[in-house]
Amino acid sequence: MSALTISPVSGGVGVEITNVNLGDELSNSDFAAIRDAFVEHGLIFFRDQELTPEQHIAFARRWGDININRFFAKVPGYTEIAEVRKEPGDIVNIGGGWHTDHSYDHIPAMGSLLIARETPPVGGDTLFSCMYRAYDTLSAGMKETLEGMRAVHSSRHIFGEQSDYVKGAGDRLGNSDQAVQDAIHPVIIQHPESGRKALYVNPAFTLRFDGWTDRESRPLLDFLYQHAVTPEHTTRFQWKPGSIAFWDNRATWHFALNDYHGARRVMHRITIEGSELS
Repeated sequence: MSALTISPVSGGVGVEITNVNLGDELSNSDFAAIRDAFVEHGLIFFRDQELTPEQHIAFARRWGDININRFFAKVPGYTEIAEVRKEPGDIVNIGGGWHTDHSYDHIPAMGSLLIARETPPVGGDTLFSCMYRAYDTLSAGMKETLEGMRAVHSSRHIFGEQSDYVKGAGDRLGNSDQAVQDAIHPVIIQHPESGRKALYVNPAFTLRFDGWTDRESRPLLDFLYQHAVTPEHTTRFQWKPGSIAFWDNRATWHFALNDYHGARRVMHRITIEGSELS
């Protein structure tokens, strides 16, 4: 009988799964329970996981194919693992604003599996927000307005060579010549596994509604962004070495807080390939 337990971490989003060692060979029943929690909640946490890079990769592969991120620095010797690092002298952090990973890709990533390797004495938490709740709490009229709309997403302004973000990140980001792709996705998606509807725009990578100008799009996008991060939709996660967050990019946003200047923070991220959104 499985000993793992699943407990909510807040009223907003996310559950913590305990009494499990992800470095072990998980039974099919335990893995199924973890997968069910991921699909239902869109965000799962683990603590005190002493995974080697090989174990990190092996666990990720149980979920699907690994996406090799074209912009992030890699962990030496492991092309599957992206390094999310901030040194004591750095000012810019990676992920310091509300976003969902890879919405700029034609087929966005399913999820991101992040483990903390080194954390600052204080600070460096990550905020998460639930896009299921963001959709559910819209008015009937707004849902009807957004249904059938599509939005343009891009990496150009974030990872392109003229980006201030790239200039501030230094050697932690690269391949700015590959930031040439725009993608168009539904504003309201139906999650391919849970069947629930979710809001699918985000402040970092969404440029405008398809067929609308930037100016026309801005007021409605700003409303949706503010609505999505009301406190009842969110949670805050405090990292320690060995902590893991695994979030569903189709159902959550996240925001890495940059409140630990002068300290080092090192995280290892594996991203799982997704499927076309509808």
